Amino acid sequence: MLKPKAIAITQGDSAGIGPEIIAKAFRDAPQVMQACFVVGDVATMRRGAKAICQAGDSALPVAVIDSPEEVVNVPPRCMPVLQLPGIPGPAPWGVVSADAGRAAALSVQWAARAALRAEVAALVTAPLHKEALHAAGVDYPGHTELLQAEAAQHVGVAVDEMPVRMMLANHELRTVLVSIHVSLRQAIEAVTHDNIVQTLRITHQALLRMLGRAPRIGVAGLNPHAGEGGLFGREELETIAPAVRTARSEGIDAQGPFAPDTIFMRARNVDGHAGEFDAVLAMYHDQGLIPIKYLGVEDGVNVTLGLPLVRTSPDHGTAFDIAGQGVADPSSLLQAVHMARSLSAHSQGAAFAQA
Repeated sequence: MLKPKAIAITQGDSAGIGPEIIAKAFRDAPQVMQACFVVGDVATMRRGAKAICQAGDSALPVAVIDSPEEVVNVPPRCMPVLQLPGIPGPAPWGVVSADAGRAAALSVQWAARAALRAEVAALVTAPLHKEALHAAGVDYPGHTELLQAEAAQHVGVAVDEMPVRMMLANHELRTVLVSIHVSLRQAIEAVTHDNIVQTLRITHQALLRMLGRAPRIGVAGLNPHAGEGGLFGREELETIAPAVRTARSEGIDAQGPFAPDTIFMRARNVDGHAGEFDAVLAMYHDQGLIPIKYLGVEDGVNVTLGLPLVRTSPDHGTAFDIAGQGVADPSSLLQAVHMARSLSAHSQGAAFAQA
């Protein structure tokens, strides 16, 4: 019987909290982190391990590995790190750095390519800093777009032929975004019939695999009160509702558009009150992410839908203000590892891709 492949965890921005929350996860939750390893720089990860070390305690040991297969030989409460050649070392804590941006990008590229070659089961990405990426000359605004470009190149298609979407999820709510890292003006322009239908298709296929049944998708409006019959905008009447009808004609259980200020409450799944929807389709970034993050970033997980690989990440950023202090909470990272392991088991790698 073949052993399951390992999960690659990218180091994130070395000036942020990524290295220390990874170190905490390996130290405090060895069962969760079993068969996981870090892609990046050994010195960066050793500094992260030292940052969480309490007075009088010895630092979390680091094991240098040469391939993902060597993870099985690393004992619990020891952090396996695969050293990338030419990767910059640790940058000063809490400072935007081109070297840190380049190191973060290199670790993501290595992990993505390994996943696309089916050498690892999934990747979990620690937080990177978008300014640092830009300073390093990386022409992508974030993880999602960088992974999309890597996947498209691997498959041999143009980037726009591999549409991806961001889903944020926790125990109570899932939300999928029509657009991701663009200005609000551009996000409004992205609310088109084709973009909404495409997002509903991607969401339906991904959640069908995750849940084992057809998902119920609630669609948020763009305007206050979902336009109030055209009084506050006509996008709901002329664009969103027709897109929902198109999706329903394809067998997708989509409903809406509903008022954005109430749909998330209706979808929230709490004790004694099952949510009406398995996911909410949000029209733009902050509309969908504010409700998730309000419920607690420590439980949120970012999942990229539409890729030929499984990728998850914590639902928070680099937190430069507390980096290096050893106080960052690894809970969201641990949830991301749980989600990655579950998705890779359900999808068996590439099958998840065509979500």
